[in-house]
Amino acid sequence: MNLKVIIGILIPLLGTTLGAGVVFFMKGEMSQTLRKILTGFAGGVMVAASFWSLLEPSIEESSNYGKLSFLPAAIGFLAGIGFLLVLDIITPHIHIDNQAEGPERKGMSHNTKLFLAVTIHNIPEGMAAGVVFAGWLSGKASITVTSALALSIGIAIQNFPEGGVVSAPLLAGGMKKWKTFLYGVMSGVVEPIAAIITIVATSVVVPVLPYLLAFAAGAMIYVVIEELVPEMAQGKHTNAGTISFALGFTLMMILDVALG
Repeated sequence: MNLKVIIGILIPLLGTTLGAGVVFFMKGEMSQTLRKILTGFAGGVMVAASFWSLLEPSIEESSNYGKLSFLPAAIGFLAGIGFLLVLDIITPHIHIDNQAEGPERKGMSHNTKLFLAVTIHNIPEGMAAGVVFAGWLSGKASITVTSALALSIGIAIQNFPEGGVVSAPLLAGGMKKWKTFLYGVMSGVVEPIAAIITIVATSVVVPVLPYLLAFAAGAMIYVVIEELVPEMAQGKHTNAGTISFALGFTLMMILDVALG
């Protein structure tokens, strides 16, 4: 596999690892305001990445459809939403707000369910990195190696605060810091795995690229709506999350346009 691709799909994992490492500096439970700020920033990056790095290239790659160039993007986007919805339904897990979802599994610990929730929501980010690098490898003019790297860097940036937000509940639940860090890193390992699977799938069936780009966008938007936005709205009202969301969105937009 191309060295640039290997580096690109590992960059998001680096962000998760650094974010999980925050637990070694935490002395108590993360404040609600800080959690809103970190969650909002991550959400802003993901929404911007979904538009500029995934949906826009999807539509550009479908220009031969004429007025129906939106079709692959629309189909792929809804399929991505549906895929994450199904995973949420069939996988027992607990969200960061301690709300349980999915079927009951006796003997499965609270921390394991929280870990599964984070792992599920890391899959779209891995797919997103994988599909843009697959597009670059296939020679698509709308996707350059710099734009692919920009997306990976953006995902890594949002993974950093996300890693801290994820680790905090585990630490608050009594888990030792080193184990909390390990769980955080392991949750991020799914990203390069999902990226590799996506690259292989795209290389086998190149015409599905526009659909996979939009699929990854839909899956990422699902995570924002299902997990990050509700987290931002919890507790006492504050504009911190909204402002942070705007900053994250702007940063990812700048990265994509400047490096695209």
